[in-house]
Amino acid sequence: MPELTQTVIQFFVDYLKFEKRYSPHTIRSYQDDLIQFFDYLELEFGRILVSEITHNHIRSWLASMKENSISSKTIKRKISSLKSFFKHLVKKGRLEETPMTKVISPKIGKRLPDFIKPEDAGKLMDLLKNSEDWRSLNTKMLITIFYSTGMRLSELVNLKEDQIDFRKRQIKVLGKGNKERIIPASDEVMNSMKDYIEQKRKNFQNSDHVFLVTEKGKKMYSKYPYLIVRSFLTQEIGTIHKKSPHVLRHSFATHLSNNGADLNAIKDLLGHSSLAATQVYTHNTIEKLKDAYKKAHPKA
Repeated sequence: MPELTQTVIQFFVDYLKFEKRYSPHTIRSYQDDLIQFFDYLELEFGRILVSEITHNHIRSWLASMKENSISSKTIKRKISSLKSFFKHLVKKGRLEETPMTKVISPKIGKRLPDFIKPEDAGKLMDLLKNSEDWRSLNTKMLITIFYSTGMRLSELVNLKEDQIDFRKRQIKVLGKGNKERIIPASDEVMNSMKDYIEQKRKNFQNSDHVFLVTEKGKKMYSKYPYLIVRSFLTQEIGTIHKKSPHVLRHSFATHLSNNGADLNAIKDLLGHSSLAATQVYTHNTIEKLKDAYKKAHPKA
């Protein structure tokens, strides 16, 4: 890669690092995308100046990725990297105009979320009733809280005792962007949490975090709940492709939607910033309506 190109890329990387203050991981992704792009240009077209790059050069790169079966999601991310790069160069007066104006991002098909069938959810809850040791008690509480509240993994790991209101039967959750939301909980869930906290205080050093310790008495790290849930779902539920805490969050939302819960209410319970993110949970409801129509309508 020409030294001049490396200088321009570094100019953009410094902007991401010192002005935008992006994480090292994000900066690395941008940098890798740009290096791949310029390596492709040099291989296919020889050494060209940044000011000589047109939308045709970019389209050629995108087409080559498509031919190599690179996913639309990945291609879209790389387009986003180029857009930010060229936009910054225009803003700083290093380019007169961006070549990205005639480049269209590929459409990404929406993937329906995996979720557990209601009958399987009932089966899970029954299996969790007898929890004798601390590991099985952790498993019970992790599955129960993920499925009963729709919490994210990070929200559960950081949950503190003072966020639980046993009298009002509700949990205050600190979500993305430090936004607070209130999630109601049943008497059964609240009683289970109360018992869990009492056992924790009795067997381990006291802490204000609800989910503090592993079965070895060590501080619970973020991957621990993930591994516990995945292991349990793998053993007990064979009807879903993905097996993670997020599947339980999807199940929470899907079952609410299927039972007629208002979409705005589900949005608030999940802590989504917009309704668009929540609308994916109507998929199963719509499929049920289609089935009902086919079975009942004489012209279906």
